[in-house]
Amino acid sequence: MFLKCIAVDDEPLALDILKTYIARLPVLQLVQTFDDAVLAVDFLKQNPMDLLLVDIHMPDLSGLDLVRSLDVMPLIIFTTAHKNYAFEGFELNAVDYLLKPIDFERFSKAIAKAVDYHQYKTRSSGESAEYLYVYSEYRQVRVNLSDIEYIESLEDYIRIHLSEQKPVVTLMTLKKVLEKLPEQQFKRIHRSFVVAIDRVNSIHNRKAILDSGKELPISDSYTEFIQEWKAK
Repeated sequence: MFLKCIAVDDEPLALDILKTYIARLPVLQLVQTFDDAVLAVDFLKQNPMDLLLVDIHMPDLSGLDLVRSLDVMPLIIFTTAHKNYAFEGFELNAVDYLLKPIDFERFSKAIAKAVDYHQYKTRSSGESAEYLYVYSEYRQVRVNLSDIEYIESLEDYIRIHLSEQKPVVTLMTLKKVLEKLPEQQFKRIHRSFVVAIDRVNSIHNRKAILDSGKELPISDSYTEFIQEWKAK
């Protein structure tokens, strides 16, 4: 498997560096490079790509506006010398955000994330999920399902509590994250909590007691979980 990609940057030296890096990674197939963002848009409308490496600060059309203009969205990795565009990159669901000067090791990590996410997106519906992708702290984060203990609602955000790792906070609702999780592994037990079923050690006084010792309330609307858990 390889990802077809193009690189867009108005700086010739930056493009040369990207071409060199791409050539060192067999998983990438460089189709074209552009120093003109407008020409890149025209090309992408006729030639959908798997991955777009694009500078943000360019004349005539910024990398951000280039991405916003696309109807068919490839995976995006932004490259820029400016830190203050991170939030806009986050809003456009970029796989990564690379600050210039970019070293090869950092570039390789970004490509590995893109490949991983591409495989996640193209996974057959019949395959069981092993991980979940969310956006947190201006980057895309892979969360292994086996690491999740429970998920907590924070109004418009959720906090994903993980074993032996710090929680991951992302802009999403419990309802939305449940759509992405295997029903046989995760259940909602309260308007504010989703629990990993295998992490429940016992149930006492309408509380799910996890292996970690954490106690989560089970509300009236979700008491069927008690019987389902006992029957498993």
